[in-house]
Amino acid sequence: MDFPMFHLDWLNDRFLIAMIAIIHVFINHGLAVGFIPYITWLEQKGVRMSGASQITNPAWDSMVYKKMKVAFIITTTFGAMTGVGIWFSAALISPSSIGSLIRVFYFAWFIEWLTFVTEVVLIMIYFLTWKNANNTLISKLRHIRFGWFLSIFSWITMAIIVSILGFMMDPGNWNKHHSLLNGFTNPIYLPQLFFRTPAAMVLGGIFGMLLTTIFARKDTAERSIALKSAAKWILLWAPVAVVASYIYYNAMPEAMRFNMSTAVGSMEFSQYYELLSYIIPGAVSLVVIISIWALLRPKSIRFAFVLVPCLAAFGFLGIFERVREFIRKPYVIAGYMYSNLLREEDYPLYKRDGILKYATYASTVEITEENKLTAGRDVFMLSCSRCHTTNGINSIVEVFERIYGAGKPLDENSMEAYIPNMHNGRTYMPPFPGNKKELKALAAYIRHLQLSEEPLGGAQTEGVTVNPQNNIQAAEELIKANEKAIADNELNKKK
Repeated sequence: MDFPMFHLDWLNDRFLIAMIAIIHVFINHGLAVGFIPYITWLEQKGVRMSGASQITNPAWDSMVYKKMKVAFIITTTFGAMTGVGIWFSAALISPSSIGSLIRVFYFAWFIEWLTFVTEVVLIMIYFLTWKNANNTLISKLRHIRFGWFLSIFSWITMAIIVSILGFMMDPGNWNKHHSLLNGFTNPIYLPQLFFRTPAAMVLGGIFGMLLTTIFARKDTAERSIALKSAAKWILLWAPVAVVASYIYYNAMPEAMRFNMSTAVGSMEFSQYYELLSYIIPGAVSLVVIISIWALLRPKSIRFAFVLVPCLAAFGFLGIFERVREFIRKPYVIAGYMYSNLLREEDYPLYKRDGILKYATYASTVEITEENKLTAGRDVFMLSCSRCHTTNGINSIVEVFERIYGAGKPLDENSMEAYIPNMHNGRTYMPPFPGNKKELKALAAYIRHLQLSEEPLGGAQTEGVTVNPQNNIQAAEELIKANEKAIADNELNKKK
């Protein structure tokens, strides 16, 4: 309401965030949180494997260094860019929710920023000093300690962010007592952190196994030991992840679990939702099977054998992130702000007066027959465009055509009857926020879109129009009116 609306009508706004966020989570969980401690453990193992006159096993250390080089390049390039990209895209597409979260978690995010800076410094030290650390045993052991410190700071970064993600799913008693402590200790926090930690370790292990098949020469002792080590790492953490997933699932609010049938794909996919009961255990089983195989017959393991379980594991994480983002609907912050960025407590005001009156950036306030389509466009932008496009991904036209029949002209009266009640049948939809005039304008605009296939441009291409009731001149007049009212009141008191 208080920000110009950035909009990508061909892509879908939230899809932009999703693409960047999922890539970042792959890197953060798989390489930073899960892979770094795995690598540090392997480096430490190399010292134990060394001969009496050696600081570390040279062949083993070289293989582990090459693995770390891959992680270093990816985390400091794609990891860094997608981390910034999440902030950039979220601030464009969901500024109200980001602003609310910053107000609640300001000091937590400040600590996370300091932790992240420390993490960046440590990963630079850890990778760039690796070879020089092999000169003496003392420097090598110091280098390994840096690896463990890096592992801890990587985990702390995730631990702080997970609290914010949990808050968005269930703020707990924060809605009654607004404080950082209440927000941080939300009911979803520990169950989600308990799940993400071992899941990240499993991802780090399977990625490490994949890199072993690339960097370790066939039929060498180092290759067999490395494959067995990765298998042990995975088999250690996998049961913990399974137990944690059960605890996390049961900690979710019941309404969010109800949304899962459509969370993975779409309404069309919901009928195939039961397939997930086979797909998810299948992905987990592949990782476990390849680990047991590597433990028993490491010499027979090849790159192609590990690639499929590795892709399945990272694919599962991608599905998990998609589900987590979707199931909290109709809210972006549960019980506080709907996914259209309108606060729940403001809805009675919007129902009475309409949302256009209170929008900072809207071209119309009073709806007439002449400006109905323009008003409908503004209403769509304010209440629908965060999740829907006009004719792109998740098109609003296609949504109604699926309801009333593809290729059939949309009936405005039918849409007017359906929209105010849509949230009852589709619980992931926020209620329509506007009044009756705005409802009619929105239905007319959707019908117009079906006929014209007209794209909807965002503020980045169309510019902005300030609500005539909220511009500077209107504000000045309101201030003068208030000052006059105060002066008249004082004068009446004196009389």
